[in-house]
Amino acid sequence: MTELINGRTVLTTPFSDADIRALHAGDVIFINGDVITGRDDVHIRVTGEGMDLPVEIRGKALMHAGPIVTGSAGSGYEMISIGPTTSMRMERFEYDFIKKTGVRLIIGKGCMGARTAEACSEFGAVHCVLPAGNAVVAALCAEKITGVEWLDLGMPEALWNIRVKELGPLIVSIDTNGKNLFDEKKKDYAVRKEDQLQKISKQMGSILE
Repeated sequence: MTELINGRTVLTTPFSDADIRALHAGDVIFINGDVITGRDDVHIRVTGEGMDLPVEIRGKALMHAGPIVTGSAGSGYEMISIGPTTSMRMERFEYDFIKKTGVRLIIGKGCMGARTAEACSEFGAVHCVLPAGNAVVAALCAEKITGVEWLDLGMPEALWNIRVKELGPLIVSIDTNGKNLFDEKKKDYAVRKEDQLQKISKQMGSILE
């Protein structure tokens, strides 16, 4: 479900195909519902070792993150910080991970590459970026930790199941058409850089004459 709340585009899990396909690279969104954290070791288990996830993430969101959590299963857990992990670390796994799990929205830091863009286009998923410096803000959006799996991997690598409210801002970096915002901006920067270099060269030439 997609709603406009206080001027924000808010998507609630489980995401429908229409919810995800309506998003375009560069859109800014917030999400409600279930987010599961998982990074390198989770991807290795699923795509390299052939293990099934112990939690269903089809139609939900996965966050590349290593959270800081206090508490215990007996006393309850509290989320302190959810710092997004550099998503490019998962690039070699992401196509197979998306294909196998059916995850529809991935959150991380920085860009991802061609294989992830291919998966997003083929399986109807998007990659979003949580801007740097928002780890504590993200934790404040966590209403409850509803469970944890694969804790044997350690706190940052485990699958933390989090119920969030208006987690964001998230910038769509790869959409279901495979458009990659980072690639587009790199091309734009290259053109603008060349224009500026030519202007500077002319100005320097005038000064030196």
